[in-house]
Amino acid sequence: MRNLNLFRLLSRLFLITWCSITVFTLIWIFISSLKTNNEFFSRMWGLFKVPQIENYTKIWNTYNLSGSFLNSIIVVGVSIIVIGIIAAPASYVLARISFIARNTLNKYFILGMGVPYQLLLVPLYFQLFALKLINSIFGLILVYTVLSLPFTIFVMTGFFRSLPKELEESAYIDGCSPMRAFFDIMLPLGQAGIITTAICNFVSLWNEFLFALVLLNSDKKFTLSIRLYGLQASMNHLGDWASLFAGFVIVIIPTLVIYLFLSRRLIEGITLGSVKE
Repeated sequence: MRNLNLFRLLSRLFLITWCSITVFTLIWIFISSLKTNNEFFSRMWGLFKVPQIENYTKIWNTYNLSGSFLNSIIVVGVSIIVIGIIAAPASYVLARISFIARNTLNKYFILGMGVPYQLLLVPLYFQLFALKLINSIFGLILVYTVLSLPFTIFVMTGFFRSLPKELEESAYIDGCSPMRAFFDIMLPLGQAGIITTAICNFVSLWNEFLFALVLLNSDKKFTLSIRLYGLQASMNHLGDWASLFAGFVIVIIPTLVIYLFLSRRLIEGITLGSVKE
């Protein structure tokens, strides 16, 4: 019992320390984004005298962050929608319908989660080059969708397994076909799983850098991660670090907003999906 209490104490101290460092970093980035460049270098840990809102307008317009933001919204938004359309019925079938290859397919998707993305970079590049999808927003969406499916199907399968079988049986007694039972009953009840995987995929794809860097080479098609990487390199010559921190804030805001409004659904989804067959 004493060891258990000590473990809980250490765990809470670790979590409090981790959260404190994260919150402090976010606040420091936000404060730095409202400083002048002179204030940033002379008073790095201090407050700004007058908030420099023009840092945001400069990074948004002059450095073309607006175009990259729109590209990221399109790529991530379309990818999440397509992932959901494919993964939801596939997960339902794997979770609720018995057929010969069900266990094999489940293991196949679990295996797909363990493959490092770096190993797939070269073959995917040649595949997209053969399809003439290099430097294509559609090609990047296709890659994001394929790479996110194993995790999404694995998690959503757990959600559909957690739903009571009596609901399906009642639907079949009332004359519903399996497809109608899925769309009218099981899919609405599986919203927690859909939202959970959508949030996880959004955070992962919104910050994705490697595939966007390799597959996109046109300035007009750059996503936010590539744009900020280029700006960070150019700041060694421009020295406009305050505007760069404003860009960081713009990138962070969508993720924070999603967590603030959907954190309860995310926790609920993780809890409901943690069941065994």
